[in-house]
Amino acid sequence: MTVEWLPQTALVLILIFARLGTLVMLMPGFSANGIPTRIRLAFALAVTFVMYPLISQYFPDVPETVFGALVLLGHELAVGLMIGGVARLLTSAAQVAGSTIAFQSGLAFAQTADPTQGGVQGAVFGNFIAVTGIAMVFALDLHHLVLAAIYHSYELFTPQSELMVGDATQMAIKVVAASFTVGLQMAAPFVVFGLVFYFGLGVLARLMPQIQVFFIAMPANIMLGLVLFAVLIVMIMNFYMAHIEQFLSALAGQGA
Repeated sequence: MTVEWLPQTALVLILIFARLGTLVMLMPGFSANGIPTRIRLAFALAVTFVMYPLISQYFPDVPETVFGALVLLGHELAVGLMIGGVARLLTSAAQVAGSTIAFQSGLAFAQTADPTQGGVQGAVFGNFIAVTGIAMVFALDLHHLVLAAIYHSYELFTPQSELMVGDATQMAIKVVAASFTVGLQMAAPFVVFGLVFYFGLGVLARLMPQIQVFFIAMPANIMLGLVLFAVLIVMIMNFYMAHIEQFLSALAGQGA
């Protein structure tokens, strides 16, 4: 019995863990401050052992020098940073929609910490959409697409290939543009509501200048905004989940 397989196995496990660990630390939901770092890394290590039999063939033999091993390690860390960063940009659609809805509803100054973005301050509506979206990812079994996308990333970004920085930049630009578009689509009814509501207040203020119309109408604006949000939440989440599913399907090689 020999242990000649040990160096190759150890190197492959370290390289897989480098990419997956970076992804988990940046992935929306898992990057929340409420989740301890050890839990996140333990999850990445568990997925590493699961992925090893499937993707070990993509890795080269053990380099002859330490520098060669460090180059492979840096490559995997860079790929994890690129994919994880793009995944975080994907959820920016919730903040675009939430900020627009909050502005139109008179709650632009009501902000709380967004757990999906590492505790960054954001609009209440956007944080609600983001957290609900993370829950629906698991409820709709879209986390299976996440695992498939991780597996397919080793076909797109093989450990032996050069870093496709240009392609990653183009992907990030497309994700930002798509997130902004979807965010505006999610908030479109509130934009129309804001235009009609404030136009009516302007006309009423001209007809009754002795009354502080905008001061009196502010509670009504908030109430109507909350009611409209409750009525349209299903439509909003449908747009948001379709946006996430389209990106994950493309990354998993199941769609364009």
